[in-house]
Amino acid sequence: MITYIAFLRGINVGGKRKISMVELRALCDSLNLINVQTYIQSGNVLFESANTEEGLVKLFTKSILNRFGFEVPVCIKTIEQIKKIITENPYNSQEDILDNKIYFVLLNSRPAKELLVNFKTRIYINEEFTITENCIYLKCNVGYGKAKLNNNLIERELKVLATTRNYRTMKKMLELSV
Repeated sequence: MITYIAFLRGINVGGKRKISMVELRALCDSLNLINVQTYIQSGNVLFESANTEEGLVKLFTKSILNRFGFEVPVCIKTIEQIKKIITENPYNSQEDILDNKIYFVLLNSRPAKELLVNFKTRIYINEEFTITENCIYLKCNVGYGKAKLNNNLIERELKVLATTRNYRTMKKMLELSV
């Protein structure tokens, strides 16, 4: 069994695409996932499975559509991947972490090189970013709510599915896995 985290994008935001965590855990149980735990209402699910990341993405996507009637992008990462993402965070000052300035844009796939070349040259005032193969580290000096470089822009420009979580959520999901 491998320990995974599923990050569902865009549920329970603004009263749309509502999925309660009780319903989400019940869905996971019906998919024979083991040791399922959810964290906050934004769709973070810790679980164990023998399935692959790709298989789990398809399973979650299809099951959510069948049960709730809408599509939800799902990003699946192993605990080892999450540990590496957190460890390699270039923006790790305690002040920035405590001020909730650090965000992780988790990518479902690697962006095309030609798109990355152009994207890396951009400058966003009050924001810093670093791109790796499966994560964009984002430091929002005036908060994510005011950030120009956000999840929608990243998906549009890099032509990938992505979901964003703050440092606290990422750290908490890792803690729950222990």
